[in-house]
Amino acid sequence: MIPLIFHPIYSELDLPVRHRFPIEKYQGIYDVLIKRNVPPDWFVTPTPLSPDNLKKVFQPIYVQELTTGELNPKAMRRIGFPWSEQLIKRSLTACAGTVLTAQKALEYGKALNLTGGYHHAFADFGSGFCLFNDLYLAALTMLQAPNIDKVLIFDCDVHQGDGTAKLAQGNDAIITVSIHGEKNFPYRKQVSDFDFGLPKGTGDDEFLACVEEAFELAIRLHQPDAIIYDAGVDVHIDDDLGHLAITTEGVYARDKYVFERASQLNLPIAAVIGGGYQRDIDALVNVHLQLYRAAGVCE
Repeated sequence: MIPLIFHPIYSELDLPVRHRFPIEKYQGIYDVLIKRNVPPDWFVTPTPLSPDNLKKVFQPIYVQELTTGELNPKAMRRIGFPWSEQLIKRSLTACAGTVLTAQKALEYGKALNLTGGYHHAFADFGSGFCLFNDLYLAALTMLQAPNIDKVLIFDCDVHQGDGTAKLAQGNDAIITVSIHGEKNFPYRKQVSDFDFGLPKGTGDDEFLACVEEAFELAIRLHQPDAIIYDAGVDVHIDDDLGHLAITTEGVYARDKYVFERASQLNLPIAAVIGGGYQRDIDALVNVHLQLYRAAGVCE
């Protein structure tokens, strides 16, 4: 069994017409996996996180104001979504999904969420479609397990994991790696343990060499006990927001490398899908599907 974490609410959010966020993609990934005969009992449903528990990790005032609809309009605009009760319920469920993915990865060796990668969320504000930082929550969850003393967050989304970097600063048990477009959002970068900024137009060969270099460097220097992998596909050549030139085959090669190395090193790995912003949902789902192919979920 390879645990796949999913809840229909991942795609259940009414957004304004032509909104930039492709909310339909999560249900799309699930539908394709079912069509490809992935066993239904591999899917595990998360239970929403409690705002009270989030207040133990993030700034309590921020959590309170956001979850009750009292956050000021400027702060909501920075997040990029109009506030609604459904937005909060969806976000609490999606973040719970990544936490559950981390738990299942420790149990089964690997697990994948059908959403996740909300790496622009800080302790006291959200940004870039991210309300709460699920990667940081997942890392803290893994660190509670016996024999897990250090967790590597390996972030290959085209946008730097600025919120994750800031949250993990000063915590030697969480190692952050970000491979991203240097001239892309966020324009004010934070300092990860390892940052690799790529120029616009970077292609497969340079990208894959960077992924390997970054991964091996982090493993060699820090010897983590577990991995959280943000497999963003906004690096793709057809992505509206990426500005890199990675092919679908390049995305698959990246994901396959990460899973194979985790297996060789006997490290549990929890994967999330990260960003991807093609307006053609079917095409976008196909690129995200490379993660599940690489993990051995489907052909």
